[in-house]
Amino acid sequence: MNQLIMQSKIFLVMTVATLLSINVIAQSLATGLINDHGYVDLGLSVKWATCNIGSKSSSDYGDYFAWGEAKTKSKYSFVNSEIHLKQDISLFVDAASEKWGSPWRMPTWEECLELLNECDWELTTVRGHKGYKVTSRTNGNSIFLPFAGYRSDKSSKNAGEEGWYWTSSPFTTSVAKCLSLLDKSFISGTETTILADGLTVRA
Repeated sequence: MNQLIMQSKIFLVMTVATLLSINVIAQSLATGLINDHGYVDLGLSVKWATCNIGSKSSSDYGDYFAWGEAKTKSKYSFVNSEIHLKQDISLFVDAASEKWGSPWRMPTWEECLELLNECDWELTTVRGHKGYKVTSRTNGNSIFLPFAGYRSDKSSKNAGEEGWYWTSSPFTTSVAKCLSLLDKSFISGTETTILADGLTVRA
């Protein structure tokens, strides 16, 4: 009897966890499509994609890009960063536009600040991937931003612990502005990081 009760409790906990995960996924569903890629209307100045560039679901990490580049690499370093080597920001290529076509594009620093300031942020887990559920205060729609970590040299760094998302806003020929999402509820939209590192992109 005790074993049966224990099994019932385990089933109930698993069912509740599954329903919570489904709820997060459901609220990340597209409210529209552009070039066969879904977006969510959060009531902000721009629409936000349902998933990262290079992924097929909101919880997948997707591809990693050096800032201003639209190709993935086996090594992310200053030695193969054309913008840094030539000290020329005009060489910038928008990974979102290149991969998904216009009018998709990378968000600006100001648009990321709007996302930070006009939405509610909640730590959660979707399909085994930790990240933030970002919910509009205007219409209740939401997106999920997974902690995909980043790539430096040939290594994957802090996946499951941190999220680093490029903006299209440069800072210098060595660093660019990004949206940083760290565990323990630390969120910052004013970060800069080395533009040679591989970060994820959410259009």
